[in-house]
Amino acid sequence: MRVFVTGATGNIGSHVVGELIAAGHQVLGLCRSPDKEAALSAAGAEVLRGSIADPEVLKQGARQSDGVIHLAFNHDFSRFVQNCEDDRAVIAALGEALSGTEKPLVITSGTPIANTVAGEPARENNPILGADRHPRAASEEAAAAAAAAGVNVSVVRLPQVHDTMSQGLVTPAIAMFRKNGFCAYVGDGLNRWPAAHITDVARLYRLAVERAEPGAKYHAVAEEGVPMRDIAGAVGRRLGLPVRSLAAEEAAAFFGWLAMFAGHDMPASSALTRQTLGWQPTGPGLLDDLARLDARQG
Repeated sequence: MRVFVTGATGNIGSHVVGELIAAGHQVLGLCRSPDKEAALSAAGAEVLRGSIADPEVLKQGARQSDGVIHLAFNHDFSRFVQNCEDDRAVIAALGEALSGTEKPLVITSGTPIANTVAGEPARENNPILGADRHPRAASEEAAAAAAAAGVNVSVVRLPQVHDTMSQGLVTPAIAMFRKNGFCAYVGDGLNRWPAAHITDVARLYRLAVERAEPGAKYHAVAEEGVPMRDIAGAVGRRLGLPVRSLAAEEAAAFFGWLAMFAGHDMPASSALTRQTLGWQPTGPGLLDDLARLDARQG
């Protein structure tokens, strides 16, 4: 199978490329940076020069392949809403190229948009928040529109994806811990963030594109929820920083844009994903990776 991968040189994308190639697939990787082309080629992928801002390049990559995994996303959270709307446009372009072909399109979203049932973790078949309440839902709204137009589209929802170098939203939190001279959590710190090791996430993307099940929703969740207090404690021990609780009204000053997530409880289940795909995470846990955190991070 020849798979077009956007975000192929990113942290998750590079692992997905390696996972696909190791499984015998061919990869066409989108790359906007000339200095990253060599690494992508060395991994065994063919390079398509361009960016997600160019819909014609996206359509070209989709048409030249047997399936698409869409991972690219602008993580500048100062313009998060616009980035999510940009992703809507990217998915629309990919969908236009794939409509009526039965080729699978696997897009990326986040587990928090399915935290819609009070007192329960996000589940794959939960109703989702709309983009008016959670901007990232724009990606799934675009996927639904593509499906209505005849595209074989499925969704992988991500938790905090981690290794020792990067840990999703934990990474900017670590930068804030360093800046403020202490690690912090909000209130009792028992709010939970789901997590999965990057190698397990890469394997899930491969399984999703191979299965090519229209309308499927998958949760790349190994740990249903790691308490924020434990996350702050693990980082504090690794970096030699004190750990403190913040009152809710102090969160914005400490966490900035991250305050909207810092005190939010967002556990997520992957029970249906495991049952459907036979996916069983084997990588280290989030706290294990934080205990071996690269000291240069942040």
